Amino acid sequence: MAFFKTEVTSDEIQSDNPIHQRLLKPYIYVKDKIGGTVVEIGCGDGRGIELLAPLSERYIALDKNTAVIEKKKEAHENLEVVEATIPPIRQLEDNTADVLISFQVIEHILDDTLFLEEIYRILKPGGKAYFTTPNIKMTLSRNPWHIREYTADELTRLSAAIFDEVEMLGVAGNERVMAYHEENRRSVEKITRFDILNLQHRLPSSLLKIPYEVLNRLNRNRLMSSNNQLVDSLSHEDYLISRNADSSLDLLLVAKKK
Repeated sequence: MAFFKTEVTSDEIQSDNPIHQRLLKPYIYVKDKIGGTVVEIGCGDGRGIELLAPLSERYIALDKNTAVIEKKKEAHENLEVVEATIPPIRQLEDNTADVLISFQVIEHILDDTLFLEEIYRILKPGGKAYFTTPNIKMTLSRNPWHIREYTADELTRLSAAIFDEVEMLGVAGNERVMAYHEENRRSVEKITRFDILNLQHRLPSSLLKIPYEVLNRLNRNRLMSSNNQLVDSLSHEDYLISRNADSSLDLLLVAKKK
């Protein structure tokens, strides 16, 4: 089995299933909103390509590592794969995309304002962009892979200064999802209680990445061992699109260019 960072998650690893399904939900949500030229920024292992590429005339997938998704071009003639480290996004011209999606990416971007300005530039007039990012109010510990995390208000203000219309939604969970989240919270607290010096927030992220990966993987495996049925049975249908972003697990921003 290939090694997967817990930050990425995989549908090949049983203990990743709750997070995999959570990350899959936004792709399900935008299925009926797809058409024309679709740009995905930060497509990772191509979780959404199978779902969305067949619904678009042209699907442009950008990522800094494209080795995995290059193979998907064989099944999707309209798929274009672009290797890029962003921002800026020099590979794409103005007014390229009818729809742009970027899920769980902005928290990794140093210059988030430039990132959003580039997305506005790439969108066609009338085009919409869909973003997801963790809701910091629901975060259980510091993630050293993230430059920052946002509240709903912070991300709304940032995007409203660039886009013509913005709507803030969230990816929430039903009772089964929140039962898993509560078990996860208790488990994380058992680990972080030993961090009496608050090193997770004081040390540079470069020193925390390996410990974070090891402990996060152990924690997910522990959650699976304690409640295997719940971990294994969660699906994207257990995750809900909510208008209460503050209490959602992830923020889901819809931004429009007039």
